[in-house]
Amino acid sequence: MFIDYARITVKAGNGGDGVVSFRREKFIPKGGPDGGDGGRGGSVIAIGDENVNTLLDYRYNKLFRAENGKPGSGNRKSGPGGADIRLRLPLGTEIFRLDEAGKRVKLADITHHSEEIILARGGRGGKGNSNFATPTNQAPRHATPGKATGELELELVLKLMADVGLVGFPNAGKSTLLSVLSSARPKIADYEFTTLEPMLGVVRVNDYQSFVMADIPGIIEGAHLGKGLGHQFLRHIQRTSILLFLIDSGAPDPAEAYRTLRSELYFYDPFMDKKPCLVALSKLDTIPADAREELLDGVKSQFKQEFGVESLAISSVGQINLDELRFRLFKLLQSL
Repeated sequence: MFIDYARITVKAGNGGDGVVSFRREKFIPKGGPDGGDGGRGGSVIAIGDENVNTLLDYRYNKLFRAENGKPGSGNRKSGPGGADIRLRLPLGTEIFRLDEAGKRVKLADITHHSEEIILARGGRGGKGNSNFATPTNQAPRHATPGKATGELELELVLKLMADVGLVGFPNAGKSTLLSVLSSARPKIADYEFTTLEPMLGVVRVNDYQSFVMADIPGIIEGAHLGKGLGHQFLRHIQRTSILLFLIDSGAPDPAEAYRTLRSELYFYDPFMDKKPCLVALSKLDTIPADAREELLDGVKSQFKQEFGVESLAISSVGQINLDELRFRLFKLLQSL
């Protein structure tokens, strides 16, 4: 199951208490103070893991506690430190702290394998009475407690990391294209919103080169306002290097469809409007062969003149122009 959002509570370990102790050995009836310090509490650490691709482990397990430090002991022995707890997160996870007003404060962005971020640092250990001996107070009878830590409310938000992001309306053929170009096996059916979860696929260009393509569920008008789970879907293409707009070549007005998609992306995040892109006119096999050339020449000319973008007519089912699409995308990626 693909889970891209979770809300959890973390707590670092409390520091162990310092102790009051005096040296007691045979023939030394009045030894000095020898109370040891408490151990430091364990920390809560986020670590990036390229082998994890969902936040499923954090959907149902909501509380993560590191181990408390142990108290010190006599003979100036410090208590053992508490064990850290590591949260293994997929690459592309953003971590937010929720303040008292419920506002989100960004703490970290996990983008590299084995990258570690300390989310909550363990409390320091208390001081034993051996630390407080002075010439005028050679037998101090007090020690300090370890530092207590509080709970921290966090939000985990996963944004897929891919080279190419597929953008289009529901039932535009995005899942079919991904399944043909890669080994991914998304659900495919002839109705809208077949895809409800983002999907990644590796597209091979040759034996040594490839790129990652992300298929997100279809965007509808008003997605930037959250309509049709728009916010949930749109965030997954924020990190992609380039965008591939997939538009049904048989749509009443392909240019208007493209204009609407660009508008939704812009209003959600203006930066996405600056990403390099390519337009693929899909489902070429559904247009009669004798009408294709005239229709598509007009559409391609309009895209070039009005929007300044290149377009390519393809058919995933008919295997038309897919190699050309693959190489154009790869060339665009190499130019960045």
